[in-house]
Amino acid sequence: MSKYYCLIAGLPNISLDDSKLTYSVSDFRKELDGILTSRDKKLVDLFFLKFDNKNLLAFSQRPDSDPDEKGCVTYDEYKSLFDALKDGEKPPKNKRIPPYFIEFFKLYLDSLKKEEKQTISWEDRLAALYYDYAMKCSNGFIRNWFELNLNINNMLTAITCRKYGFDKADYIVGHNEVAEAIRTSNARDFGLGDTVDYLPDLQRIAEEPDLMAREKKVDLLKWKWLDDNTFFKTFDIESVFAYLLKLEMIERWVTLDKVTGEKTFREIVGAMKHGSENALEEFKRNNNK
Repeated sequence: MSKYYCLIAGLPNISLDDSKLTYSVSDFRKELDGILTSRDKKLVDLFFLKFDNKNLLAFSQRPDSDPDEKGCVTYDEYKSLFDALKDGEKPPKNKRIPPYFIEFFKLYLDSLKKEEKQTISWEDRLAALYYDYAMKCSNGFIRNWFELNLNINNMLTAITCRKYGFDKADYIVGHNEVAEAIRTSNARDFGLGDTVDYLPDLQRIAEEPDLMAREKKVDLLKWKWLDDNTFFKTFDIESVFAYLLKLEMIERWVTLDKVTGEKTFREIVGAMKHGSENALEEFKRNNNK
C-alpha cells in the first residue's frame, strides 16, 4: 500500500468552521496529479464522479446549461450516449463513462415513453446508482463512506416522511440492509437501533428546526466519522480521500447561505408532498423561531 508522507505532512490543518478556503477542491486535485499511484487515483476519481453526475442531470433536463468544470465527461459525450440509447443502438465505448450512466439514461428514456410521474427525484435516483457503484470499489474505507452517506440520506428522508405523513417506501433509495429495514419497519428506530450506532445522533439532528444548523450537524457527524476511520491510516490514501471530502464541506459552507438552504428544503418537501399544504408553513414557523 502506498504511503504519502510528504503530501500529508505538508497539508494545512483545516476545520469545518473555517471561514476561508485554504485549498479549493480543484486546487487539491491538481496537486494530487502526479503524486497518487494509478490505483489510488481511480479511488479519488470516484469522488469527482459527483460533478459528472451533476452535469449528467443538467444535460438530461437543461442541455443548454453550463457544465460544472470539475466534471470530466463532456456534453458531446453525454449526447452521443443518450442518442445511441434513444435509437436502440449500442452505446459508444468510453472509459470515462461509468456503467451506471447508461442505466440512468435507460431509466430516464423509459419514463419519457411511459409518461410516469416520479415520486423519487432524478437526482436521488442518480445518487442511488452512484452510491451502489462506489460501494463496489476495492477499498473498504471508501465503500463504507459511500454507504454512510446513503444511510444518512435515507434515514433523514424516512424521518421527514414520518413527520409529514408521506409513505417512506416511495422515497427510500438503494438496496442495502439499512434501506430495506427502513422501507419495511414501522419502529421508531426502523429496527436499526442495535446495528447503526449513529442513528440516535441523526434522530436528534432531525429535530433541529433550523435547517442550516441541521446541515452543519450532519457534516460534523460525517467529519467525526472521517477522523475516527482514518486515525490509524495517517499517511494512506484513506487520509488523502478524507482531506478531499473535508475540503468539499468547507467549500460548500463558505459559499452557502440561509436563502440557498431554505430553497433546497422547499424543493425537497415540494417534490415529496402530495396533499399536505401545511408542511412547508410549519417548517417556516419553526425555522424562524
